[in-house]
Amino acid sequence: MTSAGPVVCFGEMLLRLSPPGGTPLAQASRLELNVGGAEANVAAALASLGRPTRMVTVLPDNALGRRALTALRGAGVDTAFVGTASGRMGLYYFEPPAGPRPGHVVYDRASSAFAEAEPDQFDFAAALEGAALLHLSGITPALGPRGCALASAAVAAAAQAGVPVCFDGNFRANLWAAWPCDPRERLVPLVERASVLLGNHRDISLLLGREFTGEGEGRRREAAEAAFAAFPKLETIASTSRQVAGAGHHRLAARVDRRDGGWQTEELPITGIVDRIGTGDAFAAGVLHRLLAGADAREAAESGLALAALKHGISGDMTLLPAAELDAFDPGDADVRR
Repeated sequence: MTSAGPVVCFGEMLLRLSPPGGTPLAQASRLELNVGGAEANVAAALASLGRPTRMVTVLPDNALGRRALTALRGAGVDTAFVGTASGRMGLYYFEPPAGPRPGHVVYDRASSAFAEAEPDQFDFAAALEGAALLHLSGITPALGPRGCALASAAVAAAAQAGVPVCFDGNFRANLWAAWPCDPRERLVPLVERASVLLGNHRDISLLLGREFTGEGEGRRREAAEAAFAAFPKLETIASTSRQVAGAGHHRLAARVDRRDGGWQTEELPITGIVDRIGTGDAFAAGVLHRLLAGADAREAAESGLALAALKHGISGDMTLLPAAELDAFDPGDADVRR
């Protein structure tokens, strides 16, 4: 999968509000604002790495929407297909983990301008012209019937344009539980159009309605082979495996599977974690950055792991690093470079 065309990312942008580390939301007197959203994070990271990207979304026509738009433009993302509408900006509150306390997310995104949008508000055909890839995630259909219609319209337009689809599972249980539906029923038609799936054996279990009982790499390969059998268009599956030793100490490994085999990295210890949010989107960008350059499974997995690891040391949702820094990544070298 190689192309010099832009990656088109479609999904909702959000503002994140967080108290200082170690302060519970219930006791917070001030909040820090960051711009994010899964698909926007991928667009920004790829643009920073030097790949052309386009964002397709709708933002409220107010100061908060303009703040999100400024963040995209600052990252180098093409915003020609970012529309405006009446309504509100989607928000989420993030209470960072501290010591033995886990992190917590509180969503406040119901009835946002994006969640209330209709497919005809987006010119998918024009946005996908000359594109290398359409990237979207399971967060959009999780928003409700309107979100399902938006995701379906996007992948249908990609099929019409002959543009491959990358689908990131990004399963959000709280969003799916907010309305009566069967997530599998909604997700399978989208994954059927995908060439790249970002998701692990649990995501595949949800899609296929079956469990995988092996261990470690064997279970992941078994799940990948089952997904390849179920979805003929699927060419690549990428995922991470995370072990949490504490709020500031994780171990992360990455895997990329192709139909003819796969590659899994060694576990990488990550300490001194600054911000865990957005690391999955950084992984997605690192994988796509290499896949679109024609790299093999090993190179794509190692690139995804490197960018995800680097994101742990960056505050905010977005990963804005040049390709040179990704290429120079050395997990054993955290000293000052002079």
